[in-house]
Amino acid sequence: MGEAEEDALGAARTATVRRKPVPAPQRLPYSKQKSLLDRWRYLSRKAKIIILVILFAVIVLIIGLAAGLSTRKHTQNLPLPSGNGGPYTGDLTYYAPGLGACGVTSHDSDKIVAISHLVFDAVSEGSNPNANPLCGKKIRARKNNKSVDLTVVDRCTGCQPKDLDVTIDTFADLAEVDLGRVLVEWNWLEDVPSGAQV
Repeated sequence: MGEAEEDALGAARTATVRRKPVPAPQRLPYSKQKSLLDRWRYLSRKAKIIILVILFAVIVLIIGLAAGLSTRKHTQNLPLPSGNGGPYTGDLTYYAPGLGACGVTSHDSDKIVAISHLVFDAVSEGSNPNANPLCGKKIRARKNNKSVDLTVVDRCTGCQPKDLDVTIDTFADLAEVDLGRVLVEWNWLEDVPSGAQV
């Protein structure tokens, strides 16, 4: 190898490769930035699912809070034994009794009544339904010039505020059993004790 070739080879070894400079990224003007829809299109499927689940959870939370605020205890316009205690008019139905919300076991021949859960729960004083001040209270129900005195032992979850649910024998005392549901007039016979919150 000649001296000229060695110089050329040495120059090639020590030469640096020159590259074009890379420009710094520039921020696009606001009007040219990607819209939310464009950003959504480029998200992965997993990211889209996570975002949708979070949005759904937030919506459920908002609806739940709104529903919770609207179901606070409202005692106005409920047929409670305070004040005049009636008369009220509501549907009379019958059910097969057993162990009721007041902790009393009843039979078809007993003169008992289940009142609306809305009324029962409105005066509830804690988590023990047996301690409800309406338990043991008396109601007089009237239909077609017949009347019967009943003792509150249970709560009826399917009843409107002025409805009563009784045993089949009690229903038969006031109306034909085949009807299944009739209008009845009723009133409280006693006031709630003074310590109860109504």
